[in-house]
Amino acid sequence: MTTLERLAEWQAVGTITQAQHDTLSSLVRKQRVSVYAELSALLYLGVLSLVGGLGWTLRAYVANLGDAAILALLSAIVVAAFYYCFAKAGPFATTEVLSPNMLVDYVLYLGCLVLSAEIAYVEYRFQLLANWHHHLLIVSVIFGALAYRFDNRFVLSLALSSLAGWLGLRISGVEIVSADPLRMTALLYGAFVAGMGTWLSRQGIKAHFLDVYLHLAANVVLAALASGTGEPGMGLAYLGALLSLCSASIALGIRYRKFAFVTYGILYGYGAISFRLLPLIGDPAVIFLYGIVSGTLVLVALVVLARRFGRDE
Repeated sequence: MTTLERLAEWQAVGTITQAQHDTLSSLVRKQRVSVYAELSALLYLGVLSLVGGLGWTLRAYVANLGDAAILALLSAIVVAAFYYCFAKAGPFATTEVLSPNMLVDYVLYLGCLVLSAEIAYVEYRFQLLANWHHHLLIVSVIFGALAYRFDNRFVLSLALSSLAGWLGLRISGVEIVSADPLRMTALLYGAFVAGMGTWLSRQGIKAHFLDVYLHLAANVVLAALASGTGEPGMGLAYLGALLSLCSASIALGIRYRKFAFVTYGILYGYGAISFRLLPLIGDPAVIFLYGIVSGTLVLVALVVLARRFGRDE
């Protein structure tokens, strides 16, 4: 039996998915295989490394360079990056628009990160705003506009995460000791993000961005509820709410063929239940056995569901 015949047999019985079969068959035939995703990840990591190195350099030599030189350098990078993006990109459209070339996305990402660093530097040195963390709100608005203008999911993620950071810092800024207000803020933020993404999608404005909104909202809300399951008094209420949303995430993920949301529901639910059960068990041997058995069952369930999703899709 040849390798190709064996791959076809594995695909027929469901051992590998159609996509895996096609990729492996291409390798066997020595055909070209796309490494776009891998290259994209490396390029984004390269942008992050570049910005990190730039920040370290400026911090190390701030006394020698001076504020004017640093701001001139950062401004030049930002202007050059955004000029290139506006020059190369096509006009704005409410539907999905493909990037004219791979470089535009990474130059835009670089420009956004450097702009954020420049605004933070200005606020750190000159205290222009009443509260220094308000620069997160400013960059959130700017990044959101740029994400929709250039149809870039990574920049949209930056915008939403910056907004989350601004909300979190506002809670700590008023010196609230209890974690409950922070959890409530996270829940409201998650509901706002999911609602905003759904509304924009129904309006036909970059409907393909909806997944970004929903993934972030799901993780923020589930994490906020999970963090409260150990609270005395309210722990069971948080656990009940978390398990309800985990069940909804699994059901909706299966219904709409979104395996990631099934994974969120299973992992957050399993983690919360385990967190509540382990202190009640006490015996280290039983805890170890529970971890092995339950962890294996969860892993097997995820693998089975992943294969099922692969066959259906």
